[in-house]
Amino acid sequence: MVDNHGRFVWYELITTDVTAAKAFYAKVLGWGAHEASAPGLPYTLFTVGKAPIGGLMDLPVEARRLGATPRWVGYVAVDDVDAAADRLMRLGGAVYVPPTDSNIGRISVVADPQTATLALVEGLKPFQRKPAEPGRPGRVGWHELLAADWEKAFAFYSDLLGWQKTEAEFGSTQAYQLFTAGEDMIGGMVNKRREDPVPFWLYYLNVDDIDAAAERVENAGGRIFEGPSELPDESWILRCSDPQGAAFALQGKRSQDGIGRAPASEVGWSTAWGGISSKGRLVVTRPRGRTRTSDTEGS
Repeated sequence: MVDNHGRFVWYELITTDVTAAKAFYAKVLGWGAHEASAPGLPYTLFTVGKAPIGGLMDLPVEARRLGATPRWVGYVAVDDVDAAADRLMRLGGAVYVPPTDSNIGRISVVADPQTATLALVEGLKPFQRKPAEPGRPGRVGWHELLAADWEKAFAFYSDLLGWQKTEAEFGSTQAYQLFTAGEDMIGGMVNKRREDPVPFWLYYLNVDDIDAAAERVENAGGRIFEGPSELPDESWILRCSDPQGAAFALQGKRSQDGIGRAPASEVGWSTAWGGISSKGRLVVTRPRGRTRTSDTEGS
């Protein structure tokens, strides 16, 4: 068995229109949707081929009344969710859903001390025991925390989950801290922009062709807030939201045809999402004609 402690192992979209979300992600990513409801809990599995990679559920009415908005929530595996939730509170975090047995395992929905939401899971159910193959299309390949103070946030997650710093890269005035779980580099942290109302986690989904994916996002009713922007490994990124407002990102290669149709390149640091690229490196930005400045909350 692979030791998944400290790794993101499941993703869940909580939304205001389950039917529309199924249609949107099927068009953009080719995901399947399979019924997996339990008594009193309507639930859908998103799949890549036959492999489940995440869940879909309705945003509860009470949560909407309190101001909650559609969002993606990442689940991090822990050896003991009760102990982890208790430690999280002692470190200054908040527990929104106390440790509870659920259809996917024993879970707890929590927030870090800066209010970024995520979830903890112990004993993820058998349908997701195999490694998530983060490099394949349709899978989450990167996890990014836009924090109020990334240094304090990293100290919190390191203490709670054992994450370790790896190569830190710098641009203009901000650091982007890469981090690992075990030997695997799984994400980065950076300070959010002042315009972003709250800290949040952003999840990057792999696609084969970033330009084709961008067209699918817009044709399916989603919004593109930034990109495509190039990374040094010749992959490209987009920051988007679905029609209900849940923030997500895409990453993938760009065809020669896509590059040829793009405007002349402008080398610089991305300015729409904290002044930094998804991996803290210098990017080559070739804006699409309908790219907009970000105003998504992503929370």
